[in-house]
Formats: sequence, structure tokens, C-alpha cells
Amino acid sequence: MARSRSSSSCRCWQCLHPSYFLKRSERLWLAITVFVLGSFVVWDRQSLLREHEANISKLNDELINLQGKLQKLGVQSLSFGQDSPNDGSKSTYDPVDSERREKVKEAMLHAWNSYEKYAWGEDELKPQSMHGIDSFGGLGATLVDSLDTLYIMGLTEQFQKARDWVANFLDFNKNYGASVFETTIRIVGGLLSAYDMSGDSMFLDKARDIADKLLPAWSTPTGIPYNRINLAHGNPHNFGWAGGNSILADSGTEQLEFIALSQRTGNPKYQQKVEGVISQLQKTFPHDGLLSIYINPHSGTSSRALVTFGAMGDSFYEYLLKAWIQGNRTESVKHYREMWETSMKGLQSLIRKSTPSSFTYICERNGDRLSHKMDELACFVPGMLALGSSGFAPEDAKRILSLAEELAWTCYNFYEATSTKLAGENYLFVDGQDMHVGTSWNILRPETVESLFYLWRLTGNKTYKEWGWNIFQAFEKNSRIESGYVGLKDVNSGVKDDMMQSFFLAETLKYLYLLFSPPSLISLDEWVFNTEAHPLKIVTRNDKGGTITSSNAWSQPRNSRKLSWKETYRILS
Repeated sequence: MARSRSSSSCRCWQCLHPSYFLKRSERLWLAITVFVLGSFVVWDRQSLLREHEANISKLNDELINLQGKLQKLGVQSLSFGQDSPNDGSKSTYDPVDSERREKVKEAMLHAWNSYEKYAWGEDELKPQSMHGIDSFGGLGATLVDSLDTLYIMGLTEQFQKARDWVANFLDFNKNYGASVFETTIRIVGGLLSAYDMSGDSMFLDKARDIADKLLPAWSTPTGIPYNRINLAHGNPHNFGWAGGNSILADSGTEQLEFIALSQRTGNPKYQQKVEGVISQLQKTFPHDGLLSIYINPHSGTSSRALVTFGAMGDSFYEYLLKAWIQGNRTESVKHYREMWETSMKGLQSLIRKSTPSSFTYICERNGDRLSHKMDELACFVPGMLALGSSGFAPEDAKRILSLAEELAWTCYNFYEATSTKLAGENYLFVDGQDMHVGTSWNILRPETVESLFYLWRLTGNKTYKEWGWNIFQAFEKNSRIESGYVGLKDVNSGVKDDMMQSFFLAETLKYLYLLFSPPSLISLDEWVFNTEAHPLKIVTRNDKGGTITSSNAWSQPRNSRKLSWKETYRILS
């Protein structure tokens, strides 16, 4: 049997020897025929592939041309996954951006999985202690803050699990003195953004429930709200250390969320409350547009005390611009834009340059005295200026954008100037010195990355992507631990703290992800970000006497407003 298998094997392989064909001419001609026919098949397939690639390239060119024509006609551009700036210029898929985007997504997963493992349903995670803490009264702040980030990144399983927790366990009946400001930007904003993206009405119902518990805070003689309220009992009050005064940022940073809530529900009461604040401030609005951080809720007046674009002042100015954008830049909201432009003139009176390196920075003012200190919180200003620059005349727009770029360079150097390449909380500028760290901690703040995101979107300058990537790498090197991300007690020594702030997931990682994503993902023409980086859909206002009527624009079909998972994947493909 062994010999029989060997003979059979020899006969099988003899056809591979040249002599097999040369001995008989018909075998030779058969081999030549097979070879020629096979060559034609291969050549024809390659030709078809080349023709297919040419057709795809031609189609892409036609789509890009169509986008340009639509933009000229004032029609919103279509999303074809082009990785290009908002100027409509032709670009191709960028593998570097794609890789960086995936790295940021992996960081979000690490942060989220750590929160889920050690602090599920609690407000924030203490990563080194590996347990949660209820910093905001037990409202699941990190979970709610992360909803839209999970959705944008396509983390469907994580989003669905978080959605179910909100539906079944999020309870606002808390015997807790909540910050009206923090609850609005994190919880109301987070729920509304999740609704705008998913179309799930449960999120809208929850947003309305918590907003109703906050509304008594506006029950003051002037409509300037108190800054704290007990969620269970409804008794509002102000911080004791503020001497009975309301804080500017805390009282003037609810417009986007409450106007959006009125639009979505058709109930004007939310918008009336927050627009009443602006009406009151207009009565005594200073000629330079710079308000003290302290406002008396009974008289509506502010002392000529501390003026800052940092802590306690910052987001008031941001919302003047963004409420105008949210209102489609129409006549009914022009007073927001006018107030903002007045404040930007005042801002320029606070601008100084350091020596010898000429870093542009923003001073604080106390009475008539300037303090040469700038908070990292004020690093939202470059992005705000870039976002608002298009509303100016061309020469003024160029000057405002130039100021934004100078300030962004300073903010980036807040990071570059330290041993860890992470920024301190604030910086001091002294004659003869460029800058040095004042308060040395870093708590994973997003403001500089936020400005880099806006400047990339609005200028197309890829330098801002590189700066953002450097900052992300510094977070990865210094703040990432096995159980999440932590801040630093000192940005030069690198000593770690024990807190993963909810805004790290809501803002810092989201802006980094969008920095490396095509501009069609959360287009600035269609969405406006609240100060916690929650995107809210821009819809047409139907105002009567400054309020939203019941026949509001949000009654459009649900599928026309939500951002589907499929759409997100298509944009990023």
C-alpha cells in the first residue's frame, strides 16, 4: 500500500515538470492558452479596480463642489465625513487625527469604567481612595455630565446603561443646598443635550423636573436669583461669604439651558426667568460692560469691586454671546450681542503684555487698581473671541481674532512652563518676568483645550491640534492612574490629588475628541455649547413679547433633530 501511494504521488506531480509539456505539443498549447486567459482575467480585474477608484475620486470631488454651492446659497452643508475646517476646503481622511481621536476615546473609557466600578450613581470618583463622593447632593453628576460625551463617541452600551440609571434612579428630592449654577450647567444642561441627541423624551422630563425645583431661586424683588436652594424644601439663599450678594457668573449663566427648556416644552416660564435677569442688568449696565462679581438681588446693583474674566465672572460674558447665537443672531436677541460687544471693549482695557516675551494676558480689576493675575479659567476667552469675531466688521473681526490667538498662545504656555506640562490654577505677571505659577494645583480643567477646539474649527490652523495633543499627553503621563484620572496638588512636583472632576469627562475629553474629529461632528452652525460643554441644538425662536409660544419650533419631527449613532459613525468614517 505504501508503494502504491508513492506511485500515485509521482504521477500527480509530474505535470509540474517542463518535460511533461515539451514531450507533447497539445499539452504545451493548452498551458499557453490557460496562461494567456488567466492574464486577461487579472488585467481586466485590475482595470476595473482602477476605474472604480477613479469614479470614487470623481464622486468625492463632485460632492465637495456641491457642498460649496450649497454654502453659497445659505444651505447647511452636508456631512460626507470630510476631515476639514469649516471653510469648506477640500481635505482627505487624516490617519493621525483618527489615531488621536481613538486615544482620547480610550481615555474616556478608562475614566468611565473607573467611575462605573468604584462610584456608580454617585457624583464624583475619588480614584486613589477608589470610592465615590456626593459633591452635588447625590445627583449622579459625573454620570449625567457624561451622557452626551458617551453618545458623541459612539459608546452605545455605556450610554444605554447610564440612560437606564437616569430613568430609574435619578431623584431630585434631596435635602441638600444645591448650587443653582452648577445644577443648571451640569444636570439641566446634560439632560437637555442627551435629549437633543437621542430624542429620548425621558431626558426632557427629567430636565423639566429639576428645573422646576430650581425656579424658586428667582423669586427676588429684581429677579436676580439666589445662588443656592434646598431641592427638597425650596428655600433659596446666598452664600454666607458673599455678604448676602449673588455672584455674577452664578446668576447670569442659566440662559442657554432655560431658554432651550422653554423651546422644547413650549412653556415660557423658564425663559422668562432667565431673560428677566438680563433685562435687570441692562438697566445699570456700565459703559465698559464690566460688572462686579457681586450683585445685590434686592436692588439689582453691583458694587465697583472685583471685575474678572476668571472665577465668579467668566461665564456671564460667555452666555451673552452664546444666547445671541442660540437665538439665530436675529433682531429679537440683538441686545445680547450689543451687551457682549460692550463687554469686549471693556476686556481690551484689561489686556497687558509681559516682558520680555510679550505674553498677552488679562488682568483683574479691583476698583481702579489692576491686578496682574490671570486664572486658567479665563482661558475660555480666546475661544469666545474667535466664536464672536465673525459678527464684527472685517477689520474689527481680524483684530479680535488676532487677540484670541495671542491669548491662546499664553494659555498654552501656562502648560508648557511647568515641569509636568500641566497648567496651574492661576498665573502672576510681574515686571521683568514673563509668568509664574500662583496657585499651583491642576484639577483637570478644560478651558485651554476648549479654546484650541474653537480656534481650530474657525481658522483651520492645525497648530492648535498639536497643542491639544501635547496637553492630552501630559494628562496621560501625570494624571492617569489605574483607577481613573486625578488632578495634581502641584504642577511642578507632580504630587497627585484624589479627585476625578465630572467636567473632565464632560468637557476636557469631549473637546479633545472633537479637536481631532471632522467639523461636521457637532457643527458650530447647528449646535451651541453650554459652559459645561453640553451641545444644545439651535432652533428657530418664535417670540411673542420675548417669550416662547406654545407652537414652538421644537415640534418638528423627532428624527429631524436627533443625532443618530449611524450619523456619528458616518461622519467619523
